[in-house]
Amino acid sequence: MSRMPWISSHRAALAAAVAVPPLLTVWAAGPAQAHGAPTDPVSRVYACSPEGGVAARSAACRAAVAANGAPFTAWDNLRIANVNGRDRQVVPDGGLCSGGLSAYRGLDLARSDWPSTRLTPGATLTMRYSSTIPHTGTFQLYLTKAGYDPSRPLTWSDLPDRPFASVKDPALTNGAYRITAKLPSDRSGRHVLYTVWRNTSTPDTYYSCSDVVFPAAAGGGGGAGTATGGAGSGRSTQRAPGSAKPTKKATLSASPPASATEAAGAAGKAASGAPRAAEAPAGTPVASTGTSGAGPSAPLVAGGAAAVLLLTGGAALALRLRRR
Repeated sequence: MSRMPWISSHRAALAAAVAVPPLLTVWAAGPAQAHGAPTDPVSRVYACSPEGGVAARSAACRAAVAANGAPFTAWDNLRIANVNGRDRQVVPDGGLCSGGLSAYRGLDLARSDWPSTRLTPGATLTMRYSSTIPHTGTFQLYLTKAGYDPSRPLTWSDLPDRPFASVKDPALTNGAYRITAKLPSDRSGRHVLYTVWRNTSTPDTYYSCSDVVFPAAAGGGGGAGTATGGAGSGRSTQRAPGSAKPTKKATLSASPPASATEAAGAAGKAASGAPRAAEAPAGTPVASTGTSGAGPSAPLVAGGAAAVLLLTGGAALALRLRRR
């Protein structure tokens, strides 16, 4: 009888020892966290990260890293917990690109030479938002209002009250979410595509700024940055994590195409609406989609006039000989 309490306590201790490892495993793993940022159109945080390639060496990115005091190694971790839709109350004006986080403050510099992506007004955009862990949530896309001034800090008043697109729970495929939306048709010049990702499987909200450039409106004008890309910005050969190997982009030339066929091809590419990776550095000529003149060149006009004079003179001479 005296051995029974000892046996009971021994069994209880053994059961507790067996139950502890699973509990320790759950505690050690902790809640999974989502990570990500747009890589096309390229976001500032990714372009200026060590993975940003040539874009990371641009003047804007060098200034951002200097202001930050450290490189943007954690480009996929710009997030705030427990915002619960109160973005405009939590993220301060002038701090939209950093989310108001001191670790990313260099992204808020007011510059017009950030690495950028060319887009076409009214075209269909397919954003590539690279991520490492699948999570549920809603992506909201905002585009700065017409007349946006990139030389001033980005504020909430620069954005419309409502996003132009909202996409819920897209699939994570090959390391990225692909978000399709139709762009507003009334923008020209340099703008910021502002993306908010509200997780529902975690308490986090992610923020990002992608600098984009639209063609100048017909008749000239347009916003700042329409003539050339940002200084030192990345090229179309920049690769995003998990993306397929890009094709090499032909070098843009200031001279017009050598033939009408080439001119038509250049115009078709410019009007395709497919977003391109980052813009070329300042000083690189931007190819024109129009022709420089409607009529033939001067040598052709002169040659044509000489031919007309020769034919007219020959006809007059023949008429005089016939009259004789």
